Amino acid sequence: MAYASIAGFNPVAGLYAGVVPAIVGSLTARTVLMVTTLTSAIALTSQSVLKDAGLDPKDTGDIATLTLMAGVVMLLMGALRLGVLLSFSVGIALQIVTGVLKDATGYDPHGHNRLYQLGDWLAHLTDWQLDTTLVALVTIAVWALAGLVRPLKPVALLIAMVVSTAGVALFGVDVELVRDIAHIPATLPGFSAPDLSAVPHLLGGACAVALVALAQAAGIGPSVPNPDGSRSSVNGDFAAQGLANLAGGFFQALPAGGSLSRTGVAVSAGARTRWAGVLSGVLLAAVVLVCAPLAERIPMPVIGGLILVVGGELIWGKRHDVRLVLRTSWLSFAAMALTFLATTQIPLQQAIVLGAVLSLLLYCVQAARRARLLALVRAPEGRWHLAPVPERLTPGEVTVLYYDGVSLFAELPRIEASLPRADGATGAVLVLVMRGLPDVPSSMVVKLLRHRIRELDRNGARLVLAGVQPELGRVLAATGISADLGPDGVIPAEGALFEPLEQALAQSREWARRHSGDGAPDGS
Repeated sequence: MAYASIAGFNPVAGLYAGVVPAIVGSLTARTVLMVTTLTSAIALTSQSVLKDAGLDPKDTGDIATLTLMAGVVMLLMGALRLGVLLSFSVGIALQIVTGVLKDATGYDPHGHNRLYQLGDWLAHLTDWQLDTTLVALVTIAVWALAGLVRPLKPVALLIAMVVSTAGVALFGVDVELVRDIAHIPATLPGFSAPDLSAVPHLLGGACAVALVALAQAAGIGPSVPNPDGSRSSVNGDFAAQGLANLAGGFFQALPAGGSLSRTGVAVSAGARTRWAGVLSGVLLAAVVLVCAPLAERIPMPVIGGLILVVGGELIWGKRHDVRLVLRTSWLSFAAMALTFLATTQIPLQQAIVLGAVLSLLLYCVQAARRARLLALVRAPEGRWHLAPVPERLTPGEVTVLYYDGVSLFAELPRIEASLPRADGATGAVLVLVMRGLPDVPSSMVVKLLRHRIRELDRNGARLVLAGVQPELGRVLAATGISADLGPDGVIPAEGALFEPLEQALAQSREWARRHSGDGAPDGS
């Protein structure tokens, strides 16, 4: 309810996001304890997407369309195995905090961005409503006290909500209640048809919602291993969240995703199977049926206080990550800082796209910096050692090169420039070890190989590829590179680790002996 409320949705949509999506997500997830439901980041992103598209965040048709489209994107990302982790947590946490300042203090801050709103709120302490502020502070105090008792820590938020709500009712404190902003019907979620006319307006926004949801859920599998010892799968969890949203979209649910905090509560309470998540959805449906009138009596300052706790915990919990990034790479810290500022200045879905682009550019820069070719030289005792790549090939000798990098395509210009020259290298053989190649060559890599083969051939030399994986072998055959290399030009990755290299070396020595001008043995 709180997450839906701070984003401007009907609080009941937040409740419904914990019913059908939780059941379907728990039944299909590869991380069996993962709980799929609405999170603060998903709620804020969804609100930003609908607002930017000029749609009503309280229109059930628009919500259903966004939820279904986000589910389709999640399914596609799972099918394409795009288990990529993005993080916007700190910027989203600031949006969470500023989104409930009015509920927690009674003063609605003004400003064109989140940072300005926070400053305006602090500058108007005298405009805070005393009763509202005291209720929020008491709620936070009760949460803190409950958290000091270890058995109560997993349910500290629930205890704070119940105690504070009861106190407001007992002492008759005049503050805004949930019923003042929305009616919560004591019924199960009904069927909600999507508004297909909204699809063109939500294409980009649905991708942003899916990215936020999947980024939050990607860390659940490594953090919460399956109790039965089975392996989790990020891509399998992506698909499960997609199915959860496809089902929830037809039953009045906001977009949902794997929630690390809700999963942590389940684990702390003793969850051992996926049925914990399933039963959470069933029990929430029962609570809605039985306790809807009580939920309407929850004071908004209580919700505001609890959300301030959630946002504060999120910011505090990221301090180690921020410090680690700062110590690791100034370039990564600059990208993180720019993404944080973007989440406070521009619509959230645009900031997410910006963060994704920055992550891609940062990856390419780091990959290009790391890329290098190394020469492999065998010592007299038979061991292989790394050495700098020679400037040119030696006539009648075999030169072995090994690629060290993370993505051959991203580093192609640098690799091409580091290859040894072949002019005058009659009878020379260049062996490229391909076993550790990180990806299948693109058309640009194929062109580079073909150009290199022809250059070596013009100078009476040749190229041999050793340790070729089956998928790469099929690409080389389909593009004609295998034919260009000639007999024994492609050595498959079979047998022991160095067996393809030893085979390539023996065959290359024989070829060099037969084609060198003086028949002298090579020096490898």
